[in-house]
Amino acid sequence: MDQNRVKELIDRLARINSADEWAEDINPVQWTALSYLVRANRFSRSPSQVSDFMTATRGTVSQTLKALARKGLVKEVRSDRDRRSISYSVTKQGQALFQKISTIEDAASLLNEKDMSSLLVGLEKLVRQSLRQRGLRPFGVCKTCIHHRKTAEGGFCDLLREPLSLPETNQICHEQAESS
Repeated sequence: MDQNRVKELIDRLARINSADEWAEDINPVQWTALSYLVRANRFSRSPSQVSDFMTATRGTVSQTLKALARKGLVKEVRSDRDRRSISYSVTKQGQALFQKISTIEDAASLLNEKDMSSLLVGLEKLVRQSLRQRGLRPFGVCKTCIHHRKTAEGGFCDLLREPLSLPETNQICHEQAESS
């Protein structure tokens, strides 16, 4: 029975969140893509990676990214190495929109430290388990990955063999693998 209540509460929070996301000139799917791109590292911003994170079809994500670009919230970036490869970066306008405080963020700020900590731990476990059950990638933060090595400049990804700036170590990576 508790599992049903958890699902009901998450569904209710999702609807509250969606209502907030409709308040701007973008829809909830566009908001999810924008939110991901703001938090993703430079290796994780291709349309296919956005699609994987959102568990949406490539076609849906392609149209979503094009709509965000038309609205000036993201811009397409061609790879210097392979001109066929594209990724997306968030514009200043997109960053500003993302900074808006949502109803849920505002309500969460009123929780005491113990409740917030417990909520975060529980939700993170629920997300990880749900992703595992569906065979999906975790898309975690670089600094929590088994491939991350801390350096004086920020970090180094042993998998991609790339240096990471300090801000990048706190961003989402599609290659993230949880350390045990």
